[in-house]
Amino acid sequence: MDLVLWRHAEANEADLPSADLSRELTARGLKQAIRMAAWLDRQLPESTKIFSSPAVRTDQTVRTLGRKYKLRNELLPDATVGSLLEVAQWPEVEGTVLLVGHQPSLGNLIAHLLGIESQQCAVKKGAVWWLRTRERAGVQETVLLTVQTPEYL
Repeated sequence: MDLVLWRHAEANEADLPSADLSRELTARGLKQAIRMAAWLDRQLPESTKIFSSPAVRTDQTVRTLGRKYKLRNELLPDATVGSLLEVAQWPEVEGTVLLVGHQPSLGNLIAHLLGIESQQCAVKKGAVWWLRTRERAGVQETVLLTVQTPEYL
């Protein structure tokens, strides 16, 4: 199974904490999302299952990909590692799953899957982390295939 994690692109700051889910992408964020979406579209299989947080900034980010996707509350900013794994059905499902979400939950998931003791990886806005699960000598392994940021596309 391949698991692709995409953090939303740069968004406006919220005036009030209650407005967090309504934050929209900045002009720079929209450009980041478009660049990353073009790269992802070339890399992702057509059969990729795509899930996004319903926050406005993640919805705007994933929309630039131009593919069908489902909004899942389990991907909101307060998502747990368990909820992300459940949505992705890691590592049981065959094929590729793309999750579009937030920090720190994506970083927490990456640290968990890669066995990083700090319990969190920094994930830049608009960046993609591509992971794969495989079995080698009877042991389940997680392999980091690539990390891509919009600035380097």
